[in-house]
Amino acid sequence: MATVPGQRRAGSGRAGRADGGGRGGKAGKGRTFTGIAAAAVTTVLAVIVAGQVAADGKGSPKASAAGGERSDTDGSASRSDTRSAPARQPAAKPPAPTYEQLMATPFQIDPELTADGTFEAVPGVDKAPGKGRKVRYRVDVEKGLGMDGVLFAAAVQRTLNDERSWANGGAMTFERISSGDPKFVVTLASPGTTDVWCAKSGLNTSIDKVSCDSASTDRVMINAYRWAQGSDTYGLGAMFAYRQMLINHEVGHRLGHGHVSCRTEGALAPVMQQQTKSLDIDGIACRPNPWVHPKG
Repeated sequence: MATVPGQRRAGSGRAGRADGGGRGGKAGKGRTFTGIAAAAVTTVLAVIVAGQVAADGKGSPKASAAGGERSDTDGSASRSDTRSAPARQPAAKPPAPTYEQLMATPFQIDPELTADGTFEAVPGVDKAPGKGRKVRYRVDVEKGLGMDGVLFAAAVQRTLNDERSWANGGAMTFERISSGDPKFVVTLASPGTTDVWCAKSGLNTSIDKVSCDSASTDRVMINAYRWAQGSDTYGLGAMFAYRQMLINHEVGHRLGHGHVSCRTEGALAPVMQQQTKSLDIDGIACRPNPWVHPKG
């Protein structure tokens, strides 16, 4: 029998003395069997452990898979592959231009344009805001002109009902209608069509491309060329003011007012002066003015 390290041979005197007295024989045999069993268990465990180590060395599927999962989870490249890219935010929509900005913007038009020759009322109603004598009017825009009729209608309504205009002091209040019986029709028309309608009242607007109140008809004609381009007297930097003057001047004729010229050098020109043509009358130079009752 092979000797397991740390184990004494059975029946040796030294072993009996260690175990004591008369129980030395049986006790010695029991210890021998116990030692043999322990050695066997140890040997089996060693074999099992060695087998596991050998298997791990060869790479078991579970260990390999587990190791792979840890590597994929911990690796920065894997995280970037599975992480969704941030959604691209749509570009912010620029705000719509304001009424003031639109009224200050010139645009191109052929000064020789003659459009469709027929008119279309701007739909809707703008109630009279004041308590004076109510004057109902309509706004028409020539078909084929390609201009913003809604902006034009808003400009007429706001301008006429401004405290600096003909509505000053509650003298009257203006209401835009699109049907019914208006007192007059403010009409935005091409230069050629404006000439036709102004000629019906004996007025020649073809030379200077100006507007008119065609008194023998129901139309106050606003020349689209002037509405688009203004005049040299105001310049492109004062389009807003020029358009206000154009409305006040021509509607002023319909309300019964004739031309008036400035008589004081450097003063504001009267709104009923022909400011599109000149601000210098009889050698008296005045400043542009869009209002019937200017402030300051």
